Amino acid sequence: MDLNNRKDLVYLILAGLFVANALLGEILGGKLIEAGGYIMSLGVIPWPVVFIKTDLINEYYGKSGVRRLTMITVGLILYAFVIIFISMGIPASSVSPVKDEAFNSVLGQSQWIIVGSIVAFAVSQLVDVAVFWLFRDATGGKKLWLRATGSTAVSQLIDTFIVLGIGFWIPGKITTANFLNLAFTNYTYKFGIAIALTPLIYAAHGAIDKYLGTSHTGYTPPNPQIVEG
Repeated sequence: MDLNNRKDLVYLILAGLFVANALLGEILGGKLIEAGGYIMSLGVIPWPVVFIKTDLINEYYGKSGVRRLTMITVGLILYAFVIIFISMGIPASSVSPVKDEAFNSVLGQSQWIIVGSIVAFAVSQLVDVAVFWLFRDATGGKKLWLRATGSTAVSQLIDTFIVLGIGFWIPGKITTANFLNLAFTNYTYKFGIAIALTPLIYAAHGAIDKYLGTSHTGYTPPNPQIVEG
């Protein structure tokens, strides 16, 4: 990767934001919050950003760019969980302001939640890629909002039901009724945020086009330099 090459630099920035928000989503996901009388995971805050970055990487670097980054991110999430697990086994000093009980309570997640998170992330990202290019091919590269929103709508639905299903429903932590209620609430919120952020996608798209000195308003295959070399 040549950081003097603008397209390489853009990919690095998008990839960094993608990985950072994916990790934040995993770490924050264990906390449930209440908004408007509905219960949802705090992970709904960073995850819409992940899917926006997925759309931008899809747009400029193609299917393989997203798939490769997804696999790398899955590996980094696993690595983060391993480090957290090891850290939980190291006793805190008597002078530590953060005690073991608080540390383990915040960062410790059950194996079911970890498995659900990783499976949901990998599957939803691969589905996002497929749906994005289905809409892109069908519209001849036009209607950015359609492929961005459409792919996010499908992928976030799958992500939400898988992570909550494996993490809470299958192990019997919540009833089927509560699972469906929580899943639809989380999905509705995330999808609403994704729609609200659509102007941001256009703004980022325009900024990248301007920085690269190119236009992706027409249907032109992305330069494979990053994703293949």
